Amino acid sequence: AVSEVWEKGGAGGVELAQKVMALVNQPNDFQFAYELTDSIEEKLNKLVQKVYGGRKAQFTPAAHFEMKELERLGFGHYPICVAKTQYSFSDNPTLIGAPKDFDVTIRNLKVSAGAGFIVALTGTIMTMPGLPKIPAAERIDIDASGNVSGLF
Repeated sequence: AVSEVWEKGGAGGVELAQKVMALVNQPNDFQFAYELTDSIEEKLNKLVQKVYGGRKAQFTPAAHFEMKELERLGFGHYPICVAKTQYSFSDNPTLIGAPKDFDVTIRNLKVSAGAGFIVALTGTIMTMPGLPKIPAAERIDIDASGNVSGLF
């Protein structure tokens, strides 16, 4: 199915949506990589092993301290989001593709309490900067004739 939402609005995505729903409703053996009751360390080790194909997660002293502090503060049950290079399943951008027998070094952990997850930062990866108090979308408008203003 081809998505033509950009051209036809919602009508341009109906066929794709129907195909996605047909696939979603088929029997499957989906399983999460970890349980929310696992410790932060267990979650990260399971992600490295089951998703990325590596050996284990290594923690810098700072990340180890942050992990214990997040668990102490009651955030240990949160799911994990790993911020790493897009070039490899590892945290090393020179190990392109799907390498084997590697460890992923977690250098920093931070909680996104509002979103409800923990971000594990690896390598030299940067996260997006904070958003302004008033998002740019607040200035975008469409008039009765369909003209868009406030984009630039």
